[in-house]
Amino acid sequence: MTSNTSATAIAENLARVRERIAKSCERSGRSSSDITLVAISKTFPVKAIRAAYAEGQRHFGENRVQEWETKSKELADLKATWHFIGHLQSNKARRAAQLFTQVDSVDSVALAQRLDASAEQSQKRLPVLIEVRLSAEQTKTGVAEANLEQLARSILSLPHLELRGLMTIPPYYEDPEKVRPYFQKLRELRDFLSEKCSQSLPTPLPVLSMGMSHDLEVAIGEGATEIRVGTAIFGDRENLNEPLNHH
Repeated sequence: MTSNTSATAIAENLARVRERIAKSCERSGRSSSDITLVAISKTFPVKAIRAAYAEGQRHFGENRVQEWETKSKELADLKATWHFIGHLQSNKARRAAQLFTQVDSVDSVALAQRLDASAEQSQKRLPVLIEVRLSAEQTKTGVAEANLEQLARSILSLPHLELRGLMTIPPYYEDPEKVRPYFQKLRELRDFLSEKCSQSLPTPLPVLSMGMSHDLEVAIGEGATEIRVGTAIFGDRENLNEPLNHH
């Protein structure tokens, strides 16, 4: 699929993705209203975001603070939820906390502390997800499973962050069924954390962010509540140097 940011193409692509979600939920005995579709708009122009918004899309994902700073000025009139989905460097945490509605990729105590301080300055409570690294791939970011509980407890102690759940990006396989164990594992870790940290949580962690254009059906079958789709909505990114994680 080549990039085609025309309003017609985006409307057709969104309809197809929503139909995939609906069918997957039907097979799993779930409601499609339980699934948040995050359109991964990184590297795509403002007009593409507006076209998706016009079709009812309300959640968007970006992975570069500077890029979003520029785009956000042109999109200030939209009532949307803006997710930061990439690896966030600590020195960009202050701007990220100001610019984004939520950060879906917290992977260290140091980053969480910076986001908390920035959220306090902005007088807001910032929803966050913990990104968990479940594969040995060096290109993947995220907290190791062994350090997950410690990070969760640290976030729960920070007054200006709201821990909502977990996120992961599994290795890419041609056969989406091969990623199922990673999605199962993330669900188990979310349930484990909800139980271990129950005294600090008003309710069990609600969000499991997993699944992309290629494997969203498997993710929904394993309990995903948030899926991140870029290619199937906006087409392939024209910048071939841009890593295609988080979509």
